[in-house]
Amino acid sequence: MKELFDSGHVYGNSKINHFRNHYELTRKNLMAKNWKRLKKKWEKEMGKKEPERFDFIPTTFELPVEYHMFVEEFKKQNGSVWIMKPIAKSQGKGIFLFTKIKDIEAWKQRSFPEKIVDSDGIIRDAPETYVVSRYITDPYLLSNRKFDLRVYTLVTSFNPLRVWVYRDGFARFSNTKYTLDSITDQYAHLTNVAVQKTAPDYDAEKGSKWSVCKLRRYLQALVGSKKVDEIFRQIDCIFLLSVMSAQKLIINDKHCFELYGYDILLDSQLKPWLLEINASPSLTASSKEDYDLKAKLVNDICDIVMTPNSTPQKVRVGDFDLIWNDGPVPPSDYPLDLWMIEAQQSMKLQKTKTICNSNVKPSLYPEYSCDDPITFVTSLPKLNSYLGFCKRQ
Repeated sequence: MKELFDSGHVYGNSKINHFRNHYELTRKNLMAKNWKRLKKKWEKEMGKKEPERFDFIPTTFELPVEYHMFVEEFKKQNGSVWIMKPIAKSQGKGIFLFTKIKDIEAWKQRSFPEKIVDSDGIIRDAPETYVVSRYITDPYLLSNRKFDLRVYTLVTSFNPLRVWVYRDGFARFSNTKYTLDSITDQYAHLTNVAVQKTAPDYDAEKGSKWSVCKLRRYLQALVGSKKVDEIFRQIDCIFLLSVMSAQKLIINDKHCFELYGYDILLDSQLKPWLLEINASPSLTASSKEDYDLKAKLVNDICDIVMTPNSTPQKVRVGDFDLIWNDGPVPPSDYPLDLWMIEAQQSMKLQKTKTICNSNVKPSLYPEYSCDDPITFVTSLPKLNSYLGFCKRQ
């Protein structure tokens, strides 16, 4: 990728499906680092502790750099379960759970670290960088099986920030009933398709995946529409805040776009947690339904990114919804005057000349600005999320 940007030249409306340093958001250690920095900045500027809705990433440390900090935290949570992940691997490779510090040493002995040559010409082991996070031990279960969500966002610009959310996605179920009695059972704890399909009795057609639309309807029947609306609004909040955490670091280019695959877990209280963000999320289909979803996803992306820059921006393209365009985008099916009232009541900001959304006339936005977009993102609790609404409303 670096060589492409350094030596290549992109002409006209040609597009590249990555930003130069997209890894600021997708490498597990950098994702956690950037989020911690954004959280501290927000607390300092606002003079308050983070609200609960900011707490969507499990306690995470980068090893070996933050090993001593991790040990200190580990000792505070006696008997807790932690999960280890290599920072640059995918498909569940190298992941394991543990409850004792000595388990890390055992893992190191089983690993095969890369070799490096120091300044004296001596070959030494290079410690692999990985992250260790508090494991969510109480996931929300369906039929006693753990699941997580793979959902998609499309970023077509980081300056100004332009974020799209795809209405569909899928829930990935474990092949084995969930239990903490055996934390080494990867089929019970890891929902990655690459892991699950190696199970002896795996069958892609027997409910290993649900569409997000189906999951939303199912949860509505269990806990009601109000609760489900709240869950998906929180997920939208995760999308925006995570992207904002890396916005100033990622090198913007008008020829670039990025499709991110978000992995979200719901705990027993239906609180969403961000597990990781994936660059180049898999587009390999495991079933006809999976193929249909991903084929439409790709077609909708092309309809967005291949549109000439001079063409007026739409807020709905296929199953993608534009939710941030250098500021919040009023929902296409929500009364603008009501949306404005809720925005003003939530923000409670003094009048300012700075306008959030360049696509809307300034007269519509007399009361709030984008000087503090983070506060805005977390301050509209009543608006419904489009995630999971896969049919045109």
